[in-house]
Parts: sequence; structure tokens; C-alpha cells
Amino acid sequence: MSSVLIVDDEPNIRRMVGALLASEGYEVRDAAEGALGLQRIAESCPDVVLLDLMIPGELDGLATLARLRETVPDVPVIMMSGKAGLSDAVKATKLGAFNFLEKPLSPEGVLLALASALELRRVRREARALREDLGLAGEMIGRSPAMERVREMIGRVAPTDARVMITGESGTGKELVASAIHFGSARKERPFVRVNCAAIPRDLVESEMFGHEKGAFTGATDRRIGRFELAHTGTLFLDEVGDLGAEAQAKLLRAIEAKEIERVGGGKPIRVDVRIVSATNRDLTRAVSDGSFREDLLFRLNVIPIEVPPLHERPDDIPALVAHFSTLHRARTGRQPPQWTTGALSLLAQYRWPGNVRELANIVERLAILHAGADVDERDVRSVLPLDGGVRRADAPLPDPSLLEESLTDTLDGHERTLIVRALSAAGGNVAEASRRLRTDRANLYRRMRRLGIPVGDE
Repeated sequence: MSSVLIVDDEPNIRRMVGALLASEGYEVRDAAEGALGLQRIAESCPDVVLLDLMIPGELDGLATLARLRETVPDVPVIMMSGKAGLSDAVKATKLGAFNFLEKPLSPEGVLLALASALELRRVRREARALREDLGLAGEMIGRSPAMERVREMIGRVAPTDARVMITGESGTGKELVASAIHFGSARKERPFVRVNCAAIPRDLVESEMFGHEKGAFTGATDRRIGRFELAHTGTLFLDEVGDLGAEAQAKLLRAIEAKEIERVGGGKPIRVDVRIVSATNRDLTRAVSDGSFREDLLFRLNVIPIEVPPLHERPDDIPALVAHFSTLHRARTGRQPPQWTTGALSLLAQYRWPGNVRELANIVERLAILHAGADVDERDVRSVLPLDGGVRRADAPLPDPSLLEESLTDTLDGHERTLIVRALSAAGGNVAEASRRLRTDRANLYRRMRRLGIPVGDE
């Protein structure tokens, strides 16, 4: 149940709005003045605050809003007033108000503003959880020269509003780099909104990006606020931007150039102030050459390029990463982490890591579960790494055909099994992602897995 705090000196407003919200399933509390409202928040933090601009007492509406931004910056505040002028609305917006409602209030307006504010609250919580998952303090782990170059570039780029294109293999930590850019900028207290472009069905991209009005299409039963609006004054992170279709690319280009969007089914342009950070594991220059990505959009997005190195190019960082993921596992589960022997760490450093840091995190978690509080040695590491339980560099030479001890069919099946197991491991067991890595369709991959005796799980 979502909670709302109403701060208004008019008893009728508190009573009527409170009754409306309670009938809609909200948990409602109220306060007649700003100081009391701050006390209520100290007792129990609400999900949204409805705040009157003209409240009497030591703290008026704007002063209360300023205190709220300091104490609970993630809580959206909706201002209310029947006497406010344009200058008051501008001041409230600059102080961080999410919305401004004019009195007399309408039930529809209040409920719509609350729904949008709660969506913003949800996105902020997800962003905070993401930062916690990425690291104890959102830090980037590793002191190899390659990672120091990335840090140096982030330090130079983050304070600006320049658009950034982050490239690198899947699992290298591109999202962590985007987060570091946002939280190193002047927008760090504003929203950080992520869009996984590869996961959005093509017929819903426009609605997801720009939102839609009620009744805009079949199934649009309510207004939806798009990711551009949610990221207003903050940062919009377009992950896997290379997977956008041609129509979505054109609309994204227009939004960037015009700095405004239109909701699906709406005819009114909406100004948006967002910093765009993009990421891709595709070669977009080649995609431009083959016609699958717009050159003008690439120019707009790729103002500052940052390439994240694959894990096999920075093996010296592996001990620090192992220690980091072990600490995260302990923080999540409370279980004692294992002790990593020198041989185990050396073996991990020899592996090619096709799934990069994400694959290493999965391996560390698996070993931390299997050997909680015990030692992890080379044998333990070999037992969980793919490639027939051993460590074989991905660039190892193929054997001399004249020395093969198996038939051609068995040898090819062995290599195919190795590739599939490696792709599944890198994808964390996700068959759809593994099929994308192997450049085949999911149905074909399932058939090959069954033929080779690889467990397919639930199809």
C-alpha cells in the first residue's frame, strides 16, 4: 500500500483529499503546517507528499519543500495552490517539485498526479537498488591501466552535459560506467532512468520512450509517463541502443534534436531536459555501413566515446573483483565467504571470460555457496568453469587433424557443445541471450542442446 502525506492548513482539503485517497487504497496521514509535516516524515517516510504552497507558520510551502529536498530527496512532492503565480511555480520547480496542482482540486487531477509521482518513486528505488547491486558504494573495481583510463575519462566527461556512447562486450560493466557518469555530474540528485532497448517489443518502443495518453491504442486504459519524462532534469541511459528499429531511431533522433517529445495519442509537445548516455555491444560503424543504424543518430549519440575493456584484457583486476563479489554475497546472505587460494585466483586469471565481469560474478557466487567458510582451490575452480570442467583459453590453437583420436562428427560435436555451454554460462543460463551471442534463433539452439545432451530447462 502506497502512503501519502497531505500538508495543508485547510481542514476541508485534508479531509476531502484524504477520503478520496483512502477510498483508492492509499495510506494517508496529514499535517496542518510545514514543521509538523517534517515531523510526520521523520516518524514514517511517505511515498509522496501533497504540499500546499501558502501554509502559515514558521515554514511556508517553499521553505518546507526546500527542507524536504534535503531530508528525503527521493520522495516526490506535489505542490498545491489556488493563489500561486507563474513565479511561484517556477521557484517550486527549481526547488525540485514534481508537479503543481491548482485549487480547486479535481479528483482526476490528484489521482493522475499521484500515479505519475509513484512511478517516479519506483524508478528512483530501482536506480538505488541497481547502484547497490553494482557495488557497495557504486564503485568501479580494479586498478589495471585499462580501468584507470576509463576512470580518467569518466572524471573528465561526467561534469559536462555531453552525450556519451559506452561500448564494450556484454557483461563488462557498461551500466556501471553510465551510473558513474550520472553520479559524477550536477544531475546526480535527479533521476537516473534506464531503458533496455533490446527488451522492448518494437510496437511498444514509442509508448515506452515517450508515454501515451489514455485510449491512444487498444489496451491503453490509463495515461503512461514515458522514460524521457521520468528522466526530466536527470540522465536517460539507453542500454543496447544498437537494437532499436529504424522507426524508433528516427523518433529518438527527433527528440534529441528538438528537446521535446509527444506522448502517443497526444498532440501537445512536452519539453524535456535530459542528458543521454548510450551503450551497445554492437559495432555501430558497421551497422551504419549495412544500413541498420542511422548515421545521423550515431553522430548525435557518440559525442564522447568510452570503451570498457573486456575482463580478459585486465586479469590483474580479478583478485579484487573476486573479493568484491564475495563481500557482496556475504552482505546479501549473511554467510561466511570462502577463502580463495593463490592457485584458485591464478586459474581464474587464466580463463578467457567470454561473459566478462557478469560471468565472473556468477562463478564467484556459485563457489561462495558451495564452499561457504572453506577454502576454494584450483580443483574447485575447475569444477565450475565451463569447457569440460577445465580452463582452456578461447584463443587456444585447434589440434592437428592428423592427431585426432575421435571421428570428425564427435570432434565437431565437442566443439559445438563447448561453444553452447560457454555462451550459456556467459548469459547466466538465459537461452535467449545465449542464442543472440551465437547468432542463431532460440528454437535452433534448443534443438542443438537436446541433440548434444545439454540440459534445456523449461522451454
